[in-house]
Amino acid sequence: MTETTQRRNSAPGTGKQDAGTAPQGRRGDGTAPPEVRGSTAIADTVVAKIAGMAAREIPEVHNLGGGMTRAFGAVRQRVPGGGTGVTQGVKVEVGERQAAVDLDVVVEYGAAIADTAADIRTNVINAVERMTGLEVVEVNIAVGDVHLPNEEDEGEGESEQESRRVA
Repeated sequence: MTETTQRRNSAPGTGKQDAGTAPQGRRGDGTAPPEVRGSTAIADTVVAKIAGMAAREIPEVHNLGGGMTRAFGAVRQRVPGGGTGVTQGVKVEVGERQAAVDLDVVVEYGAAIADTAADIRTNVINAVERMTGLEVVEVNIAVGDVHLPNEEDEGEGESEQESRRVA
């Protein structure tokens, strides 16, 4: 799924570099372009957050994550310092130049699932590639549930009950 590319240094004593490698700059050498003077590492969690936010931008997406994941996420959000759950339902693999994304999605009832998946895929690819420069090789989408209009979200019922008790 993830491809890594290795750079080869020039052959000893030839002074030539292999084709496809960038020139290696030395400290204080202003001849190397800035983009090859160092490296950038992007953590999996960064890509997962970007993908999670991009998927949630699609109106037909009700939530991300499977049933148990959403239940644990609801508990985690109630714990101070537990986080917001942006990466809930998102798994990523990040290589040096490529990334792969897996999403567990809950769609709204009535949405065309194939069209929604295509919209999610397009939005996630555009966001991750624009923000990280990584090539997204695949976005796998698993639709695990459909949110019905009369269903309460997990945790919403509890907050309504708590507000009634407090008020």
